[in-house]
Amino acid sequence: MSAVVHPAILTQAAVLAALRDCYHPALALNLVDLGAVHSIALAPDPAAPGAGIAGVPARHRVQIALALPPQQDAAADEATTAQLIAQIVNRLAAFETVSRTDVTILAEPAWTPDRITPEGRVLLAARAAELTQKENGLVQIKIPTDARA
Repeated sequence: MSAVVHPAILTQAAVLAALRDCYHPALALNLVDLGAVHSIALAPDPAAPGAGIAGVPARHRVQIALALPPQQDAAADEATTAQLIAQIVNRLAAFETVSRTDVTILAEPAWTPDRITPEGRVLLAARAAELTQKENGLVQIKIPTDARA
């Protein structure tokens, strides 16, 4: 097992990579491939513990704006939002250089399926096919070519 390495300097790319570990609970797709990440802003945090002390890495506040797919039920939407925010905050807490993470859920621009990455589309299609097979009780049996005679 390899150790997780975090960059000494926090970048938007590093935060975006970390968000690939945060999954929408209803869709089981990470926030990046879902196209939910609208923006990431990093700002130095001069009030963070240890700020200004030689040898202590600079810490940053991270602001993430998300555009999430709408839910059919307001209660489910609230629960999903709370779960996603907790995932993000906990995931970014692993970075020594993150002092605080704030997540904003945007009403505009609205999320649309066009935001899903090509990789996300492949994952969703595979998952949909798997669920369809389970729901219909279908089982796919592969017959070796030499047994078809």
